[in-house]
Amino acid sequence: MTLLADCEDVWDTPDRSGDPVDILDHGLQVAAVLAERHPDDEELQVAGLVHDIGHYLVPADEEGHGRHAATAVEGLLGARVARLVAAHIPAKRYLAVADPQLVLSPESARTLGCQGGPMTPQEVAAFEADPDFASAVALRRADDAGKVVGLRAAPLESWRPVVRRVAAGR
Repeated sequence: MTLLADCEDVWDTPDRSGDPVDILDHGLQVAAVLAERHPDDEELQVAGLVHDIGHYLVPADEEGHGRHAATAVEGLLGARVARLVAAHIPAKRYLAVADPQLVLSPESARTLGCQGGPMTPQEVAAFEADPDFASAVALRRADDAGKVVGLRAAPLESWRPVVRRVAAGR
């Protein structure tokens, strides 16, 4: 919770040219979207809350921020949360191929290339075979929806009981 709180007024790009909300606000918005769409999957919701902390941990590493965040949370929040966090970038690459209606933020569109670009057919098949495929796609769709300036989401402290339950169940 302290690490998440430290992400207030920290941005996905050091010069703030990226997405229009800070990392904490973005995580709160993504978690709220997931709580609404997937109320019975608290691990997914918490993955949404923490998925971008890699931007704080290793600034300016667009390609690796999901992996850095996953590594940071796995011991506390468990393997599934970590896998979902790491999968939010591959899910973007997947949707770039699979969803012709996909609309990415300008920053997400810019970073798609450095993150590997759209998936190859072989990568698509492997990604679709993952047991958490649907959850990873849900996280990515919420990621795209959680970039609204001024949107009031529940405060970080309201997530403490959910984070505790997920941490206890790891």
